[in-house]
Amino acid sequence: MAVYPLPSSIILNKFSFHPFTSRFFPKPLFYRRFSTTSFSTVPQHLIYGPSLHKGHKIAHQNSDNFTRIFDITALRVPSKLCFSLESKLRGHLLNWPRIRNIVRVPGDDVEDELKDFIGDDSRDDDDETLKLLERRIYGRGEGDGEKMCEVLYRDKLARTFNSTGYVKFENLAKISRPKKKKWKREGNGRERRGNGRSDVSMVEVVEEEGSGDDEDFSGLLGDDFSGRKWSGSTRLLLLDERYANKGIEEMPEAIKAVLKEHNEEESTRLCFEIVRCKLTLFYNYWQMNEVLDVLLPQGMIVPSAFETVGHIAHLNLREEHFPYKKLIAKVVLDKNKPKIQTVANKIDVIHNDYRTMQLEVLAGNHSLVTTVVENGLYFDVDLAAVYWNSRLATERQRLLSCFTYNDVVCDVFAGVGPIAISAAKKVNYVYANDLNPNAVEYLERNCVRNKLERKIEIFNMDGRRFIDSIFASEKARPITQVVMNLPNDAVGFLDSFRGIFRNKHTDKQFTLPRIHIYGFSKVQDPEFDFHEKIRIALSEVAFEVQMHRVRLVAPGKWMLCASFDLPETVAFAK
Repeated sequence: MAVYPLPSSIILNKFSFHPFTSRFFPKPLFYRRFSTTSFSTVPQHLIYGPSLHKGHKIAHQNSDNFTRIFDITALRVPSKLCFSLESKLRGHLLNWPRIRNIVRVPGDDVEDELKDFIGDDSRDDDDETLKLLERRIYGRGEGDGEKMCEVLYRDKLARTFNSTGYVKFENLAKISRPKKKKWKREGNGRERRGNGRSDVSMVEVVEEEGSGDDEDFSGLLGDDFSGRKWSGSTRLLLLDERYANKGIEEMPEAIKAVLKEHNEEESTRLCFEIVRCKLTLFYNYWQMNEVLDVLLPQGMIVPSAFETVGHIAHLNLREEHFPYKKLIAKVVLDKNKPKIQTVANKIDVIHNDYRTMQLEVLAGNHSLVTTVVENGLYFDVDLAAVYWNSRLATERQRLLSCFTYNDVVCDVFAGVGPIAISAAKKVNYVYANDLNPNAVEYLERNCVRNKLERKIEIFNMDGRRFIDSIFASEKARPITQVVMNLPNDAVGFLDSFRGIFRNKHTDKQFTLPRIHIYGFSKVQDPEFDFHEKIRIALSEVAFEVQMHRVRLVAPGKWMLCASFDLPETVAFAK
């Protein structure tokens, strides 16, 4: 990046901060001329808060650059008063997302160990300052009494030691505590701590050179300290954007009243002043939808929602997004690292018997094999060969709450086992089935991985045949719960329950299972429509059905779950 000299009347004090931590990092002073041009496609007075359609864009950078510079005003206050003032002026502060209202001033802070030697400059008591100086030089000050001999002094220190720690042995206390993380110096000479320079935001204080008679201590204290006599540790309170470039006379009465109150109570040597600042927001500050709103053509709907399956982001783009699918995937991947490592798009609807999706990998790792953690269990999934829907996690939890320890569950369309394996942790036994051999393979693998293979019996057959065989088997345990999670076709399998006990002896006691079946409905009254489909499939009317709306999968299309006890007339029908 090119470096330009500043006009002689302006000095930019740079310092950056990270919005998610309480630490702020002073940066070296650079002299630049920022050639900026206004960047706005929307009238700025109609937008409040940070926006890529506001502020200034650095002209010499590429046109797709996302760095924006905002002119704001800040209130420089003593550090010990910054939090109390923040509470009083909360409604007049910047309050932007991911931006702290309090910012450190470079060069104004000193280490805690040096404060006792420098003294508190906010005090006007010269006697106290003299005492601090005497204690530093002679080891005692006026009124401290005669200095003890070394034996008595050591005995006195020993008596002050107790179980709470080293009360007087400050050096020993430092040795006994873990060392603090030291600043590391990178190869380019920049000092850093933790993540180092914040690539999210940065604040620059704009000061007029030669604006006062202050002494220049930059050579003594470093380049971070510019031109102003040190009067104690200070902070900047970033004021609301509507106060940008305004003086104290134009500030609201609330700010004037707070300043007047503290100026009357505190010493006049404390620093209270209005300063001009430049707030720079970098690419990493902007969220995914804000970046896509600028990159995509005006008026196009921004795809901001996607399903997460392990490390895979599953998009469902519209046809209008297809020319920009690579660009959208790159932004999604960039804004969700490291959690997201692969971005894929569904290119066709689910229309095969195995319920697998045709996915196109748009960015990142091309592997569609991932691991999903749900309900404390681990599920290996291959999205290219099996079906998985993370948006049904809440519904699966609700369904599991209906089961008890004594239940025996029959999962007709188990998939890789999100319901069957989760139920195995709670119920007595589970019978799981799926037509897809790949799903059955992953189901067996997930059972072993979660150490539940002894409580699950797995089948690979058609759902209708599975229902007939499991209820006709003499060795199978009495089934109390049946789950049929195949919304498109599950109702078509209900006729398999007609006459499942017809060959049993009527004098025996049978447990009629409770069936939980899922389906879709696009009519105005989806519950009534789904209820009628169930009655028609069972050829029975007189039974109670409990309906639950799972989620709205598309405009006007509901996914529902119906729960009912299998009617006795249906179970013993001929």
